[in-house]
Amino acid sequence: MNFKIVDSKTVFRGRVFDVKVDKIKYDSGNESVREVALHNGGAVVLAITQNNKIIFVRQYRHPFNEFMIELPAGKLEKGEDPYVCASRELKEETGYTAPKLVKLGAIATTPGFCTEILHIYLAKDLIPGETEREEGEYGMELLELTLEEAEEKVRSGEIYDSKTLAGLYYYKLILEMG
Repeated sequence: MNFKIVDSKTVFRGRVFDVKVDKIKYDSGNESVREVALHNGGAVVLAITQNNKIIFVRQYRHPFNEFMIELPAGKLEKGEDPYVCASRELKEETGYTAPKLVKLGAIATTPGFCTEILHIYLAKDLIPGETEREEGEYGMELLELTLEEAEEKVRSGEIYDSKTLAGLYYYKLILEMG
């Protein structure tokens, strides 16, 4: 690194993330500021039904004022194991449980300003059940799409959520490996 942090202050504490502002000084003597969203991260589940369809949720996203098609996902509680979070979110949002989740990978969602890491899991051998949605998820709908149907929705721009795109990519890699 060609800089050092000379001051760091948390300027906002929220329910979803905190914000800190770091004052940095480059080796050249120039100074700058970095604003960082501190986020606990989350877990994402690519769940495959018995007939090889992927389960998606269609939910309202307030920052965009629209409904988006995404893989089921949720925030990690402080110190929570991502596997536990993935299991919980699968049940909450879809009603399904799975005897085992396999970690496909993880992504840094917006590394330029945010510490959020999302852990992506594959769920198979699904057991149906009742959802346990939170109040903000009541309007959520489930969609079951083949990989080809999901890819068409990516091409058409209907699916553009980054965690969903990454989950689909990881899944395709697994399929290619056999």
